[in-house]
Amino acid sequence: MTETLLVKNARISDEGALQDLFIKDGLFEKIGPQLEMDEQADRVIDCRGKVVLPGLIESHIHPDKAFLEDRKPNVSGTLDEAIRNTGELKKAYTYDDVYNRAEKVLNWAISKGTTIMRAHPDVDHIEELLGVEVLLELKEKYRDKIDLQIVVFPQEGILKSEGTLDRLEEGLKMGADVVGGCPYNEKSIEDSYRHLEYVFDLAEKYDVPVDMHVDFADHTDDPRYMLTERICKMTIERGWQGRVALGHVTTLGSMETEEAGQLFDKIAETGITIMPLPATDVYLNGRDDTHNVRRGMAPVKRLLEHGVNVVFASNNIRNAFTPFGNANLLLVGYLLAETQYMGSADEQRKVLDMITVNAAKCLGIEETYGLEEGKQADLVVLDSEKLSEVIQDQPIANVVVKRGQVIVEQQILPQ
Repeated sequence: MTETLLVKNARISDEGALQDLFIKDGLFEKIGPQLEMDEQADRVIDCRGKVVLPGLIESHIHPDKAFLEDRKPNVSGTLDEAIRNTGELKKAYTYDDVYNRAEKVLNWAISKGTTIMRAHPDVDHIEELLGVEVLLELKEKYRDKIDLQIVVFPQEGILKSEGTLDRLEEGLKMGADVVGGCPYNEKSIEDSYRHLEYVFDLAEKYDVPVDMHVDFADHTDDPRYMLTERICKMTIERGWQGRVALGHVTTLGSMETEEAGQLFDKIAETGITIMPLPATDVYLNGRDDTHNVRRGMAPVKRLLEHGVNVVFASNNIRNAFTPFGNANLLLVGYLLAETQYMGSADEQRKVLDMITVNAAKCLGIEETYGLEEGKQADLVVLDSEKLSEVIQDQPIANVVVKRGQVIVEQQILPQ
């Protein structure tokens, strides 16, 4: 039996009055100022003006590869060595090893206010379907704490990695929710094109979204890292508008201004989500620069100006791709805001949108997500007094609620 919950005096907007949220049967039943419904609630939480957001959305993360950095550090700090080192480490994976590391990531994320996650376990000739199996088990175990979407992700390529195409399909049959891709990790541009065709073929066959790692470079010299325009065209041809997300896409930051602007318009028209992964993108890119080192990220502000749906995510937690991270999306947002010159109050609120409403659009859950009556009652109470100050405050998540149930309480709210 679920309890009724009244969350009082919540700051859900920097403009207007504080709001009360009455929750029943896992949904927001009524939202408004001073509801005076204390006696109807089994429990009352008084936020006393603290910020309340819908549960945060981690839209791109690799729990199966977390905490590998101490086993084989990435000495060069390059993408090539990260892929190579991880490939070697995957040979020694066991079910319990992957399970324990992935579960730690989930617990960290939940404690920091994340209630929805899209995870990308590797599927290839090395790891096979081990990561998918682990995450399917964790998806069920943690169903009352976090909604988990699973992406079958061909990190080692599809044509390069024998049997991977069949394994991707098997992973979808097992219950994975999304088909992934990594076309730059093929031997030729022709193979990258075939890789894309295979991904969209599977998406059509199983009627699932597409979420790929693409164009992860700080230059435009290699056509394998210049595939976004082709993906826009394929998305329209396949009728997959609004169901495609592209992670990294750092090459967009190396394009000439006019050419980039034209492509940004195509991305927006196609409904493709662009997903910078700041901790990884900044760490791995610009390695060959000796001065005026590039930041190596997709140009977030320009993409937003062109109407592109932009989100950001953690990507990796302490491995060869990113030796940092604690599954705290607000910390990643701080890095994005700093490197993308998003310092105004309005821009800092837009950073929050990227891990809430924008991410919900990316994951296709807009109908059930958000602080609105009738929607799923996921929320986080943050120890900040303005939405525009959350990124710079880096507040603790005082309370986390999932489908109307309190799942995290880390600090008593001030009296």
